[in-house]
Amino acid sequence: MHKFEREFAVAEMVCIVENVFEDGEWAILEWKDPLGLRGCGFFHVIDGKIKFQRGYWDQLTFLRQQGLPIPVE
Repeated sequence: MHKFEREFAVAEMVCIVENVFEDGEWAILEWKDPLGLRGCGFFHVIDGKIKFQRGYWDQLTFLRQQGLPIPVE
């Protein structure tokens, strides 16, 4: 199991949509959770299907909220 799979498997998350932007075949979704975690997703949609998706979120806030270890490099 990948590290992020383990972290997300134990996390309790609720995503609230803040904004959705669309321009042709591209869409952006901004979200937050009730505890302050924030993120966004970028989607390339062709013929009504997501062909590409990339997301960003605040990993440090997520780890702190969930009481998970913070990696030290």
